[in-house]
Amino acid sequence: MPLWTVHHTPGIFSAEEKHRLASTVADHYEKAGLPRFYVVTLFHELRPEDFHVGGEPVPAGVRITIDHIARRNPDEDSRRRTARWIREMLRPHLERHVDLHWEFHVDETSEELWMINGLVPPPGGSETERRWAEQNAATPY
Repeated sequence: MPLWTVHHTPGIFSAEEKHRLASTVADHYEKAGLPRFYVVTLFHELRPEDFHVGGEPVPAGVRITIDHIARRNPDEDSRRRTARWIREMLRPHLERHVDLHWEFHVDETSEELWMINGLVPPPGGSETERRWAEQNAATPY
């Protein structure tokens, strides 16, 4: 499961832009073979006085934390490719803002500590995971 938590100051995303970014993120993971419903994107708007970088308030900022659970990068090269992939996904949504401070990081969490609707997700690439992807839902197996 990729969990994207997007912290941002006001005016960065309209409701439509949030939906478009969340859909883009889900599209990319689906193309990489994950069930679409694994992808969760949360938006948290913060007042500029509540968003500090280097101890100073930021008038326009975005900070994204991404938790990867369903898959892990096996080596440094794949981690760098993932970071570039995320950067390119974000650029069209963020670079139009003048003087925007934006950053992200990715954590890779143990899949043993993950459940959906009380179910342990099936192994990555398994027939059951493919069925979940087709159904776009977690079902007992």
